[in-house]
Amino acid sequence: MEAALTYRRTQDTTQLPAIVIGVIERYVEADLRPKLREGDDDLRLVEDLGVDSLTMMEIVMLVEEVLQMQTNNDELRNLRTVGDVKTFIDCKVKGLPLPKPAKFIPLEQIASIMPVQPPFLFLSEAQVSATGAQGKFKLTGQEFFLQGHFKNNPVLPASIMLEALGQLGVLFLLEGAQNEEGKVVDSTKIFFTSCEGVRCHRMCRPGDVLTLSVKTKRLKPPFATFEGAIRVGQEKAAVVEEITLTFAFAEAGANPVAASETTATPEGTPVTSSAIKLPVPAPTAPPLAAAVRA
Repeated sequence: MEAALTYRRTQDTTQLPAIVIGVIERYVEADLRPKLREGDDDLRLVEDLGVDSLTMMEIVMLVEEVLQMQTNNDELRNLRTVGDVKTFIDCKVKGLPLPKPAKFIPLEQIASIMPVQPPFLFLSEAQVSATGAQGKFKLTGQEFFLQGHFKNNPVLPASIMLEALGQLGVLFLLEGAQNEEGKVVDSTKIFFTSCEGVRCHRMCRPGDVLTLSVKTKRLKPPFATFEGAIRVGQEKAAVVEEITLTFAFAEAGANPVAASETTATPEGTPVTSSAIKLPVPAPTAPPLAAAVRA
């Protein structure tokens, strides 16, 4: 391994990602190696590459041998993606503290946390860290919004892409954001404010598995601004430069209003909480249809 020889000779830590990829490549099936070489740090070791716990031990043991370092087996429990392995090895080599592991949240738990509920919940699993979140959503073809979008040509609306990224931002605020002392983010008071720089790169159709990600850009109450992206496999589906949500805190231990409850609009028509605009001193965002063509 050229990268390993270069590292041993120069201690150049920029060689570490190539070393990690080279080692993992030895233990995955041949047909998965091209995917690994594309450099996608979001690839999941178990689900995408078929790396079980025993194989993970063998990978780490070889990395230890190549880099002449030692690791603790307990530290391997939170390694779920290729990016996790890269970060882990980089921190160990440089003597840096390991980052707080991302929290994996399955569908059942997402539904219990989120104010938005099926059939309008577009996250089937997620991981939340201190700086952002990642999620998955599979288009089955049975979704209600595909029935007329378009006739005999089902295509995921761009507005639903934005909604899915917004929901991932909501999940981050509820599970990943650092709260004020004695307070928690109130799930009934998180609302969409605006989006900027929306670009769609491919159509998403039934059978596609969307990989969503949001990263915090600014987080200062009452606003949270994220950059977002959606991929299908290695293909870029959509990019959003900024998605801004508003939020408010509640006292820790308080019981927010259930997501299924309704509130009357000034005109007296009951609507779900996800449709209510939070009155904040900020410019009103244009309709999504004006930002992207659904």
